[in-house]
Amino acid sequence: VTDPVKETTPEAIRLLHDFGIRIIMLTGDNRTTAEAVAAKLSIDEVIADVLPDGKAEVIRSLQDGGHPVAMAGDGINDAPSLTQANVGIAFGAGTSVAIQSSEIVLIKDNPMDVVKVINISKKTNSKMKQNLAWATGYNLIAIPVAAGLFVSYGLTLQPQWGALLMSASSIIVVANALSLRYARV
Repeated sequence: VTDPVKETTPEAIRLLHDFGIRIIMLTGDNRTTAEAVAAKLSIDEVIADVLPDGKAEVIRSLQDGGHPVAMAGDGINDAPSLTQANVGIAFGAGTSVAIQSSEIVLIKDNPMDVVKVINISKKTNSKMKQNLAWATGYNLIAIPVAAGLFVSYGLTLQPQWGALLMSASSIIVVANALSLRYARV
């Protein structure tokens, strides 16, 4: 007897594998049942028959091995491991203890939302890097010009133009960040 697998789970696992993420089923269920489900879903590793504290210990050992760990769960027995993980992801239909133990709470009980969270995180990280590169490049050029370091070459910047350019730089950074609203996840 097993819990039914959600329709979206196989696609979510495939996409997570495409990201290069190793999937471990960490469960209190018996090994035979867990391995049958894992084989059907192409899960990389099964760790079964684990008590809640044991789950947190498994996560700690993965972290000690240098692996960042994201844990998705919804039950009371997942709370210690959600807290131990680098990122705890609770499904909104789960228990309040699991929700309070997580950094991310997904409203729906849909595994594809984990993929969406990773996509949003990757796009946000990319935007932050773009904005940092823009601001650094701009300031490396604009500050020396505004300070008058290039006056001998005839390159000057009036204060009002400097203020206008600084405002323009801020607007570019904000507009770039706001473009995340239109990102497809």
